[in-house]
Amino acid sequence: MSQSKKPEPSGGREGFLIFMVVGCGILATLSMNSLTDSDVNMEEGAVTKESVQPDSSGSKKKEKPLALIDVPLSTGNEPIDKLFVQSGCAVCHTIPGIAPAQGRQGPKLVLGTNGPKRLADPTYQGEAESVREYIQESVLTPGAYIVPGYSDRVMPRWYGKRLNAKALDRIATYLEELRE
Repeated sequence: MSQSKKPEPSGGREGFLIFMVVGCGILATLSMNSLTDSDVNMEEGAVTKESVQPDSSGSKKKEKPLALIDVPLSTGNEPIDKLFVQSGCAVCHTIPGIAPAQGRQGPKLVLGTNGPKRLADPTYQGEAESVREYIQESVLTPGAYIVPGYSDRVMPRWYGKRLNAKALDRIATYLEELRE
C-alpha cells in the first residue's frame, strides 16, 4: 500500500510563516512598550493604552485604540541582531552575522553581492537605482522584483508599513554591506 502525501491547505506553510512574523513582532513590541494586561484587548484586536489627553482647546479627549497592525515591529534603536529578529526578517531569511537568521523561505540577504545583479536583471520591474533603494523597495513594494526560485507570496505586502524609517534605514545600511 503506498502512502500519498496529503495536499497542504491553501496558504498553509506561507500563511503560518506570515502569522509567526506578525505574532513575534507584536509580542516583542508589546513587551518593549511594557503594556499591562488591561492595555491589550485580544478579542477586539486592539491595543487600548487608555489615557485621556487634553487637545489644543484644553478639553480632554480619549485616545483611539490602535489596531494591532498599527503597532510597529521595532523602534529602530535595538542592537542590529535584535532589530532583524524583532522585525521578523530572521524568520524567513538567512542573514550573515545575525545568528538566529537561518530562514529558508526567503532568499539569503547578501545584497552587497546580489543587489547589483538584481537591479541589472531584465525582469526587474522596480524603480530603484541603487542597492540601498532596492533594499527599501523590496520591503515597501515586495512585488517589484521576485527573486527567481522564491514565491511572490512569502514577503507580506503590509510589511513596510510596520517598520519605521529608522528601522528600515538601519536594515538597509547593514544589508547593503553584506557580500559573499
